[in-house]
Order: sequence, then C-alpha cells, then structure tokens
Amino acid sequence: MTYPASGSGRFDIWAPEVTAITLLADGAEYPMSQRGEGWWTAVNAPAGGEVDYGYLPGTDTTPLPDPRSRRQPAGVHSLSRTFDPSAHEWADGNWAGRELQGAVIYELHIGTFTPEGTLEAAAGKLGYLKNLGVDFVELLPVNGFNGTHNWGYDGVLWYAVHEGYGGPAAYQRFVDAAHGAGLGVIQDVVYNHLGPSGNYLPKFGPYLKSGEGNTWGDSVNLDGNGSDEVRRYILDNAAMWLRDYHVDGLRIDAVHAFKDERAVHLLEEFGALGDTVAAETGRPITMIAESDLNNPRLLYPRDVNGYGLEGQWSDDFHHAVHVNISGETEGYYSDFDSLGALAKVLRDGFFHDGSYSSFRGRHHGRPINTGLVHPAALVVCSQNHDQIGNRATGDRLSQSLSYGQLALAAVLTLTSPFTPMLFMGEEYGATTPWQFFTSHPEPELGKATAEGRIKEFERMGWDPAVVPDPQDPETFNRSKLNWAEAAEGDHARLLDLYRSLTALRRSTPELAGLGFTDTAVDYSEEEGWLRFRRGDVHVVLNFSEQAVKLEDAAGSVLLSTDEASVADGGSLLLAPWSAAILKA
Repeated sequence: MTYPASGSGRFDIWAPEVTAITLLADGAEYPMSQRGEGWWTAVNAPAGGEVDYGYLPGTDTTPLPDPRSRRQPAGVHSLSRTFDPSAHEWADGNWAGRELQGAVIYELHIGTFTPEGTLEAAAGKLGYLKNLGVDFVELLPVNGFNGTHNWGYDGVLWYAVHEGYGGPAAYQRFVDAAHGAGLGVIQDVVYNHLGPSGNYLPKFGPYLKSGEGNTWGDSVNLDGNGSDEVRRYILDNAAMWLRDYHVDGLRIDAVHAFKDERAVHLLEEFGALGDTVAAETGRPITMIAESDLNNPRLLYPRDVNGYGLEGQWSDDFHHAVHVNISGETEGYYSDFDSLGALAKVLRDGFFHDGSYSSFRGRHHGRPINTGLVHPAALVVCSQNHDQIGNRATGDRLSQSLSYGQLALAAVLTLTSPFTPMLFMGEEYGATTPWQFFTSHPEPELGKATAEGRIKEFERMGWDPAVVPDPQDPETFNRSKLNWAEAAEGDHARLLDLYRSLTALRRSTPELAGLGFTDTAVDYSEEEGWLRFRRGDVHVVLNFSEQAVKLEDAAGSVLLSTDEASVADGGSLLLAPWSAAILKA
C-alpha cells in the first residue's frame, strides 16, 4: 500500500491532535503552520547545519523531542539533534549481501558484548565472529531508551541510535566494518509497544490505541483512525535502517502482539518493503519475524496470500532442545518432554501445528506447507536473549550443564535443517548470566519494574526471592561477557567445536540445502538416542548417561563430540551425552 507523501520540510511533524505547535531550534522559536492531513511545517526554520531542536505543542513550555529524531545526545526527555546520514562515505560498494539459506546468525547486545559496551568496541570483535563462522550479526535494539543501559525493548524513539553506544555515525561505521569483514547485519526492531518513560507520541497524535493493550501496554494504532500515518511512521523507520544504515535485514519483535485488522497486514507491507529495497540495492534483504503464532502464512509468498517474509523464529525448536538436554519441564516446556517432540520439530518445523498446547490451554498452530517454505526460513537456537534473560536469574545453559550436554545443543542447532542462531558467548560456554536490566532514573518506575518482574515468574514456578533487581547496576555489570573464559579448558574446547560445526555446515551442502521432505528421523525414548538424516549425512545423538550402540550406522565420521567409532559391520558406539556426524 502507498501512503500519501509527508513532504520534505526539515522539521515537519505530524501532530493532528494539537491546535498549535511551535518549533524550538537552536534556542529560537518558530511558529508552525498547518499544511494538511495533520502535518505542520516551519517555513523559516534553519535550512542547514547541525541543530538542537524540539517542539512546544499548544501552551507547553517544555520542548518535546522529535518522534523521528535521529539523535538524542542528552537522553530521550531532552532536545533532539539533526543528523545527516548522507555524510558517511560508505566503503561497502563491493558488498553483495547474503541470503538467509545456509547462513549462521549471531545475536548480540551492544551494551554487554564488550566491556566498553559500544559499537566501536563491538566492531573490534568482527574478526573473531568471522573466524567463528557466522554470516550475520543480529543486534538487539539500539534505538533511544530511557536511562544509560537497557535490554533495548524499552525504546521510545525508534529513529535514534542510543548515544551511549556511539550514536548514528558509529552505527554506520559498524555496518561498514561488518560488510568489510564479510558479515551481514540484521537489526532487531520493536514496533509492537513503546517503553514506559519518554514516550511522547500521544502528545502529537493517535499513535496508540488506549485500552487495547498487549503484554507491554497500549497497542500501536495499526488499523484505527489515523493509522495510515502511524503505519508510514513504522515503515519509514524500517526503510531508514535498510537504506541509510545499509543493514541487510530486520528482526521484527513479537509480531503476535500486532493488532491489525486491515485487509493488507503490516507484515505483508514489511515483506514488500524488503523486496523494494532489494531491487534498489541489488542486495538480498532479509525480513525475519519473531512470532509465537506458529502460522506459516508469514512465510508464504504474497501471490498466494502470504506475507512474503524470509524467516521467522521457531520457539518450538528451542523448547524441544532445552527439555531434552536439561530435563526442565516446567511451564511451556511441559509439552516437549520427549525425544518424540524433538523428532517432530526436526521433521515438520513446528511441534504445535494444530496440536493441543497445555500451557495455552488450547490447540495451537497449523502445519507448514512444505511446498512453499524451505526449512531455512525457520530461525532456531538453543539459547537467545529471551530464553536466558527471562529466566529468574538469567542463567545460561552453561551454568548448569556439562560439556557433553552443551555440545549436543551445539550439534542440534548447527546441523538442523533450519537457520541456526547463536547467542553471544554461547559458543564458548560463557558462565556470565544475561539478566534483565534497566536504568530508569524515576525511582517509582524502577520499583514498579522490579515488582512486575517478580510477578512474571510465578507461573513458571521459579522462586521470586532469587530474581535480581533490574535497577541494580550490578545486574547489568554481571551480564557483560568475560572474554578471558574463551581460552580456558572446556570453554576453548567448546569454541573449537562451534568453529568445526560452522565449517562443516558450510562444506556439507546436505545440511543446509535440502528441503523438509529430505529429512528422516528415528529415535528411541527408552535408550535415549535420536538420529536424523539429511541426504547421505546422518546426525546421531546420545541423550543418555550410558553409551549407546546403533547397529545400522555405516559411514565415515565427519565430526564427533566425544569418543565415537564405527565398526566394520556398520555399528556405531556413542559415549554418554555425545553426538557424531556421519557421511554414508
């Protein structure tokens, strides 16, 4: 869908619910005039140069930041600052982009990935990531939020890059450096809600639908009065990342929280936008939805009434892997307490594809039409920011499981038919937690956040007494990676395994290139083993405390996580909690 043009006035603003508005620019006031469709313009405003500015709606005397602000040097409650994205001289002219199929994604949080917590410091790790064998770096949200540090999901100024990370110029340099290292960049974006502090959008117009909330507050107005401009606000933001910052794709947060009853769904518009920018640039653009719906329509082409996205997260894979390596079955893990659940996910993509979900108390999902979707469209992981950070203590698998169990998770993730995603530090078994952290300056908001956090864990059966205070600076500091671990003992051993697995995935077309119908799975609940085949490559995993012997496992061993041997008769002996990859 094409929305009416908003015009090109430098400080134009959509504010249909105010009767008067004044632009404050470099200390001078410029009364704004209406130019139609709820838009206001300031004819005599500064035409060039870097400008600090804000808006005074009605009789307000405190200026508000620009909803489309590119910079917030003093935080989200203060004046905006102009930024010219065309000033950066890009060096990525030879970057051809990267398709999702066959790729490995690495998810990281700028503030905790390095001790410095900046884009510049993260750029210093790009060589390490290239050597690890990843293809895309996926950044957790970097847009403007209240305070000095945050997960990123409390953003209120979607167009601004958090100044503490280095701001928008540092972001351009990071993407340029990533492309120079041969890595694509996927940016995590949040369009389903706004954070609790610094959201001034309702002062200007009907950006939200009061009383129609989701988990995090009022829903964004995607289908009500004025929603044309709200949707353009979102789509223009998505286009900004793809065009001005050269990112290779977007990960769209919690699309199941979108409330959109329009005939053309916002997700379909994201798919169309990605195709448009890909045609403009000649580079692939990857749009990935985080979805809890198990609805494959997101992945179907638009010409068969799908949304045309390139990928979606698959929580079912995570849950099946987590249960079978950890034994944890509380809450939403309860349905996945079997190797049969893991086998179904490996074979069909979704576990809940119309089946009964005990956690939801209803049937959930629908089957994937395997003629329309490649397995690579499902992005899978054994750990991610949600599945770690939303645990009571933010504990990683590496804080409670053995090397063998972590190795099984690695093999499952990196040899599955799907697109693997790693969470920062997973590859060396980081023992630092990744906890939920905030830095709200308002004491009452900090208190409410901490109390709300405790209530969230009641349904999962976790002890609220162990939940760290999100506002305590040490919660943030504890969550920073300790890179010294990567060179020590089993940490180094695990890192070598991850590097070997990414190399094997790249050199073995059967692992990433075949479709759903090319995967066969068999398993034994009693003996604790599972095997899946992709062409003539077999991945065999032992989830038990005892060695297992399979009689029909002929072939050469491409990789093993522990002792594994194939006898002349075709039998394979696997050590406890280990895996082997064979080629017939």
